[in-house]
Amino acid sequence: MRVVIAEDLFLLRDGLTRLLEAHGMQVTAAVDNGADLLASVTADKPDVAIVDVRLPPTFTDEGLQAALAARSQMPGLPVLVLSQYVEQLYARELLADRTGGIGYLLKDRVLDGAQFADAVRRVAGGGTAMDPEVIARLLDRNSGNAALGTLSPREREVLGLMAEGRSNAAIAQRLVITERAVSKHTASIFIRLGLQPSDDDNRRVLAVLAYLGR
Repeated sequence: MRVVIAEDLFLLRDGLTRLLEAHGMQVTAAVDNGADLLASVTADKPDVAIVDVRLPPTFTDEGLQAALAARSQMPGLPVLVLSQYVEQLYARELLADRTGGIGYLLKDRVLDGAQFADAVRRVAGGGTAMDPEVIARLLDRNSGNAALGTLSPREREVLGLMAEGRSNAAIAQRLVITERAVSKHTASIFIRLGLQPSDDDNRRVLAVLAYLGR
């Protein structure tokens, strides 16, 4: 798996490189600014980009703007945002094209290298990896959606855990229910959101994007 990293702090950038390489990934570029991120994505065609939102020179939204620009040049480019902050507007922009392959993790809440590597692989594969705090902040200021409003409280719980990237088995363990019950809930979620029968992994991503981008 080929990875591009955009992170302005040298120690974190170097640490991410070493961690990912230790988990069998190839870091094709590790840069500290948005312009170099865009150039690296264009040149290397990575499987996933790991991006800090706030990069030089202004430390506002350069990383995200570069990631969005990269996605316009390489449609569907999986992007994992790794930030100290929950940037609601920026996260919503990233979710807007509904292509999947999206993650948003908070730096101070990443506590396990193997789990982080799994999140990178999940995003690269077209899935989602969202920190629960990011999910909560995104939903706090959303106005709602008629289809989402039809979900039961339990279905909303299941969908929230799906957004974190949890499998049916992990959701079942977290909610102390059976995997069969989780499967029934996910099937109901797909129906209520009008997601036509197709690959279930794809429908999971579409359901999560509808949930977070409403």
